[in-house]
Amino acid sequence: MGARALPPLLAAAVAALVMMAAAAVEDATPDNVQPLSTLKMEAARVAMDAAAVIHASPDVLGKNGEDSGWVTVNFTAPAPSSDHWVALFSPADFSLSVGDSPTTNAAGEDGPAGLPQAPIKYMFANISPSFMSSGSGNMSFLVINQRSDYAFGLFSGGKDNPKLIAVSNKISFANPKAPVSPRLSQGKEWNEMAVTWTSGYNISEAYPFVEWRMKGEESPKRTPAGTLTYTRRHLCGKPANAEGYRDPGFIHTAFLKDLWPNREYSYQIAHKLPDGTVVRGKSSTFRASPFPGQDSVQRIVVFGDMGIGPSDGSNELAGFQPGAKVTTNRLIKDLPNYDAVFHIGDLSYANGFLAQWDQFAAQIEPIASKVPYMVASGNHERTYQDTGGFYNGNDSRGECGVPAETYFYVPAANRGKFWYAADYGMFRFCVGDTEHDWRPGSEQHAFLDGCFAAADRKHQPWLVFAAHRPLGYSSNDFYAAEGTFSEPMGRALQALWQRHRVDLAIYGHVHNYERTCPVYESTCTDGRKAKDDDKGGSGSSSSYSGTVGGTIHVVAGTGGAKLRGYAAGAWPQWSVARDESYGYVKLTAESHATLRVEFIHSDDGAAHDAFTISRDYKDVLACTVDSCAPHTLAS
Repeated sequence: MGARALPPLLAAAVAALVMMAAAAVEDATPDNVQPLSTLKMEAARVAMDAAAVIHASPDVLGKNGEDSGWVTVNFTAPAPSSDHWVALFSPADFSLSVGDSPTTNAAGEDGPAGLPQAPIKYMFANISPSFMSSGSGNMSFLVINQRSDYAFGLFSGGKDNPKLIAVSNKISFANPKAPVSPRLSQGKEWNEMAVTWTSGYNISEAYPFVEWRMKGEESPKRTPAGTLTYTRRHLCGKPANAEGYRDPGFIHTAFLKDLWPNREYSYQIAHKLPDGTVVRGKSSTFRASPFPGQDSVQRIVVFGDMGIGPSDGSNELAGFQPGAKVTTNRLIKDLPNYDAVFHIGDLSYANGFLAQWDQFAAQIEPIASKVPYMVASGNHERTYQDTGGFYNGNDSRGECGVPAETYFYVPAANRGKFWYAADYGMFRFCVGDTEHDWRPGSEQHAFLDGCFAAADRKHQPWLVFAAHRPLGYSSNDFYAAEGTFSEPMGRALQALWQRHRVDLAIYGHVHNYERTCPVYESTCTDGRKAKDDDKGGSGSSSSYSGTVGGTIHVVAGTGGAKLRGYAAGAWPQWSVARDESYGYVKLTAESHATLRVEFIHSDDGAAHDAFTISRDYKDVLACTVDSCAPHTLAS
């Protein structure tokens, strides 16, 4: 007896439940728990102890224009235990709303519960070797300029019952409002570079601009910048609009236009005060993009799911994003060997603790100030219930896309809908937003159809789709458990990939590396058959030539978040390479005829998987299954 079709409303409800279940499985994993959320600040009490002391030095940072500095914290606590911890707060008066001292009433009870804000970072006191035996210790925190003053709090009671027993002296930067964290991205035209940065200056206080020049020119140009910010009322829920909220300052973007292809430029972010004084930030350099279709070697890095890797060991992030620091360091070291970055979602993993966005911008600044740092929207940036997204989870913890869409410029028509096109020489990138509907009939589906169609393949032969969630193929364990091997309904784009002969589809979200054969409808199209003795089903081919016939799908959610395994049992026949390691994908267009793809390990910088595609323009035009429009046999 044949299966009956579900009524439309019931089918839609079932589909929604499947997506919610998928989001819940991913979101419930321990590696997605922001450590700051484990501090029960709503239960915190101010219980100052005269025997507890904490002091920070130096009290002024950035005297020579630095935007970060190391602070030594010395502390003493009576009855030392493993439940004591030290946290950095900003602004420095974080404890005032629950009183200073005394904090006990006539009955000897503690004062009112609840601190109004979460810290920026924290460490347990027993990290200091002498603390448990002597009650005194010291530790070092790396502090960045976040537009306000700071103080450290010493707590007892662990995470579950925190008691603030001492507050340090205040520390600050010489100019808390100084411009910091320049980050580049391509503008809406190939010869346009967007420069974005953060400061404490509103437009009424100082006028933001970029001073820049082409190498060899004597006179610099000045380009004004626009200014954006957001408030609690822009945010959608807790903790982002509650204890996790922190004033983001002001985010400025200037557009440097009419750049000459491949020429080197220098630039400096700055603000002009009403009295004519100019406050300058860091200066840096970049190389302009090649002309679309230009025949020169072009190298692009792609990965997802990085997070923050603090140099001071704070926040227990070694367990949350254990690979973020090593990947960042590798990308910094490898800067001379690539031209642009695509970070395809799950950027900072702030998860509603908004001070982390400044921390992330500071972390990637050595990279993003030199090469375009293009981003995509992930579930930890956008997903929040009842806010118009495709999924109804709570992965962003109230952010609902606001910080990511403000901190980073992308050349989208609407930054609330994070899909866009980017041309870089022989590459065309069509970047999708998997947190919004991508299915046929949707606004995004129409955009992607047009984006793929606009590529002139004789000049831009390498067509890449990039998005956060795997809409194609992944043998990750939670997809296997659902029986989909992809995001539910993800392959609704498969007809577009095939019709437009998309070469590569690259995803994050799943914290491992995997690549497929050229595949269409779960079948390898390169003519190779599964072998009984071949662990990878179709084998781990290192080269494809001629008419490939399908899209190669690559999962690269390996930027730093805790790694995940694969489904048990035999590999699907389309899965040809796997690697449970931190790293990034590197695309090298060697010519119009040859593309090399490598998976670079973050620890050693070596390529641990690689393949090439070699073909002529005629091979791109050739018809394969479902790739050509109807045509006549008439001559």
